[in-house]
Amino acid sequence: MSDALLGTGGLVFMGLYLFSLIGVGLLGRAARKEDSLADFYLSGRSLGLFVLLMTLYATQYSGNTLIGFTAKAYRQGFQFLVSVTFMMAVIGAYLLYAPKLYRISRKRKYITPGDFIQDRFGSRFLTVVTTILFIVALGNYVLSNLKAIGYIVFESSGGRISFAQGIIALSLIMVIYETLGGMRSVAWTDVIQGVLLLIGCVFIFFTIEHLYGGLSGATGTLMSGKFWTPPTTQQKVSWMSTLVLISLGISIYPHAIQRIFAAKSEIALKRSFQVMVFMPIVTTFFMIVVGIVGAAQFPNLDKQASEKITLKLLNEIARQLPAVSFMLVVFLSAAVAAIMSTVDSALLSISCLFTQDIYRPARPDAEQSHLTLVGKRFSWLVMALMAFLAIVLPQTIWRLIVIKLELLCQVVPAIVLGIHFRSLRTSAVTAGLLTGTCLTLGLMFANIYDAELVAKKPLGIHAGLWGLAANLIVLAIVTALQGNGPAQQQEAVDGAVAE
Repeated sequence: MSDALLGTGGLVFMGLYLFSLIGVGLLGRAARKEDSLADFYLSGRSLGLFVLLMTLYATQYSGNTLIGFTAKAYRQGFQFLVSVTFMMAVIGAYLLYAPKLYRISRKRKYITPGDFIQDRFGSRFLTVVTTILFIVALGNYVLSNLKAIGYIVFESSGGRISFAQGIIALSLIMVIYETLGGMRSVAWTDVIQGVLLLIGCVFIFFTIEHLYGGLSGATGTLMSGKFWTPPTTQQKVSWMSTLVLISLGISIYPHAIQRIFAAKSEIALKRSFQVMVFMPIVTTFFMIVVGIVGAAQFPNLDKQASEKITLKLLNEIARQLPAVSFMLVVFLSAAVAAIMSTVDSALLSISCLFTQDIYRPARPDAEQSHLTLVGKRFSWLVMALMAFLAIVLPQTIWRLIVIKLELLCQVVPAIVLGIHFRSLRTSAVTAGLLTGTCLTLGLMFANIYDAELVAKKPLGIHAGLWGLAANLIVLAIVTALQGNGPAQQQEAVDGAVAE
């Protein structure tokens, strides 16, 4: 029997399904109300409860969950069940700032997070620095998900479609429908893909429960070694570090913030978060079980091979239960499409950040149609670069996730504290941001240069959190030296909230 998860018929079905997304792009283009940045990048600020919920879900759960989380669970064992808590904590972090930021954005007509930074602090330098951090982090996000796409397509086709060919072909589809319909196309495809992805996660969970006995069945095989080793004190510190890193980093994803701006109402936004808090139970938990069961069925895989554990387990299921082959086709198609939705969301945000926060200030008289065109062209350039890097770089998906979050954490004080504290000064935020970013990057590069001298997580704490601590300390010192007083531009922001 072939090692391919999908036969010719399955590959044709997946291909037709994915190419149909270009049709959704055309529908999104037809539905546009005006040729403006707000309409293209925020869907005219019209996302209702269900669409908003599913686009948040499909964006947050994608290749990182299906490939990266299961691989991490394979390598770390039952200890990684703690990641369910991590993903729940993200919603708590959103609620620290999202409702108030939504109210401000409706009054001040924000399109990007950089609009808030500029409006709140009145500093082009600070806006550009945060925008560059956002773009670098999102580029990393695109990179990790393109790797997941390559793994899925390669394994699903049994090698008939290479890792590189899968990345290139699907990147092309993504950039076409994203540039056609903007946020509308992305949100509409997210609804379809989010529903299918949720069904797929439930399907694979209950299938392995039936076939392998789930976690209880895996324990019979994994009776010794790392899977049953109690966490050390340093591991517990690392858990707390990861919880803070994930909750803060994911909650300020620029494309997630833009969905906050795109919500039709504050009620729709809050109710979406209320449902989202339960989604880790039926997504993160289910995929971690897949990783642990995979460790029982395919022991002793190296780090690179463990990145494919979800697909190896699906292949084995297809061998033992041929009757579920159609559901596997649907699941794999939905998984690939959900990853694509995450990538195009990040890609859309990258082009918007560049156009609105970097290009537009240099061309203040440019028409909206010209700005939209610039953003689309930038999307093509970024996608080409990310596809190339996804093919040639060796890093695991989980490591790419961590790097992205460590950089995003440095922007948290500017957004979360900037919303709530009137006395926060531009100079303090800027000094803290630069200090935190430099320390984070310094620790990362020092680890690459000499891993024995500088640990990837000094004392079990991520480099990004050491950077965030330095960020906050410098911010506090500069604020104390400057004294209290209303921060620049704060009156306008307060007025928007009060109205």
